[in-house]
Amino acid sequence: MRAGDPGTDGYNSIPAAAVARLPVYRRVLLELLSTRTTTVSSTRLATLAGVNAAKVRKDLSYLGSFGIRGVGYNVEHLLYEVSRELGLTHDWPVLIAGLGNLGSALANYGGFLERGYPVRALVDADPAKVGRKIAGVPVRHVDELEEIASENRIAIGIVATPAAAAQDVVDRMVSARIGSILNFAPVIVNTADGVSVRNVDLAVELQVLSFYQRRHVPGALEDLLEPGRVS
Repeated sequence: MRAGDPGTDGYNSIPAAAVARLPVYRRVLLELLSTRTTTVSSTRLATLAGVNAAKVRKDLSYLGSFGIRGVGYNVEHLLYEVSRELGLTHDWPVLIAGLGNLGSALANYGGFLERGYPVRALVDADPAKVGRKIAGVPVRHVDELEEIASENRIAIGIVATPAAAAQDVVDRMVSARIGSILNFAPVIVNTADGVSVRNVDLAVELQVLSFYQRRHVPGALEDLLEPGRVS
């Protein structure tokens, strides 16, 4: 789903921040369903999701009117509606580009299939990796990306290449009409209008955590570094 995409009925009315919280609500609803909980109040759902009740009610109102005053939400029905809005009622085939340590780990991760994201294709530019299989999926050359994407009806591309190769791979994905891209390369990539990109820079995320760590534990960072070292 692409929050805010113009011309997509309903999507342009759901703020990106609300879309980002939907997977959290879904995880909570799955946990409730596993304990055979049939209904949940907005207050309880908010507590489990780590937000306030007003925000839960506002977020879910974008999906429709599912709550019953004094009763709450039917867990199973709300789970279906959230899953439907997130596009999780059918599979979205995935292609991973770049089979280094990170790409290989992603290819071996069984959780993608369980959540409706089967890894159907793997590509790399290294001839030594082409022809091998990872989790039963053959690695093909990146030059074949457009053909592979068409063959496997790829919906989502994952970029796990070095920074220098990322833009070329993204260009190939756009050319192959892959509409959603998850970019792990430590570089901002440019795409055509209508293509959704999520950038995940692990180093940046660690730096954000260190910002909070320094404030939660005064002096902790300085204790770890050698005198005079700044990195």
